[in-house]
Amino acid sequence: MTVQTELLELADWRRRIAELYAEVRRASAADPAAAHATWRGEREALYRSHPASPVPIAERAGFRALHWPYADAWRRTAALEEPAAPAILVPAQGGAVPSISFIPASVGAPPPLELVGRVALAVPGGTARLPVLELMEYAGGIFLPFGDATNGGATYGAGRYLLDTAKGADLGATAEGALILDFNFAYQPSCAFDPRWACPLAPPEARLAIAVEAGERIR
Repeated sequence: MTVQTELLELADWRRRIAELYAEVRRASAADPAAAHATWRGEREALYRSHPASPVPIAERAGFRALHWPYADAWRRTAALEEPAAPAILVPAQGGAVPSISFIPASVGAPPPLELVGRVALAVPGGTARLPVLELMEYAGGIFLPFGDATNGGATYGAGRYLLDTAKGADLGATAEGALILDFNFAYQPSCAFDPRWACPLAPPEARLAIAVEAGERIR
């Protein structure tokens, strides 16, 4: 396989993912559970058959995506709260940065990210504020990884992704500008399927003490 072929396959993969989320955004406004079923089915088909799938080639034919049943309680909206001061985030090498310690990565160093705000979510025991990041390289866009008490058991040990608009992976915003955060659409990063993938991961400040039993699971 040539480099050119791999690039074209990757471009098609990203295009297909973006098209899927565009379809899901439209459908979820009227019927989130039905939109979720579409997302599950089409995404599983892509992971099983597309040449740029993160699933290793030998495992694709038998790949089946696992999810918790759709639960309305995990569909939330939240306004993006501005941070006290923008902060460029890198691995912890040159001292602390405001409110975020560092961004881990599955392989090597993560791309530079900027803290652009937080979203406040009511959870058992109080309120959690998850940091919302922006990718400063690659394609830009909002990035929201998170960890929770299912990590290392039912889900990937280093957490999951909720939003990654660089790949079109988001459900949009309300008319008032609040982000739609539906944890039923939470998914594993590519490195959960194959360690050759390099993934930025959830910072310690994005780790919830509760179990988010919604979205994709690995067992």
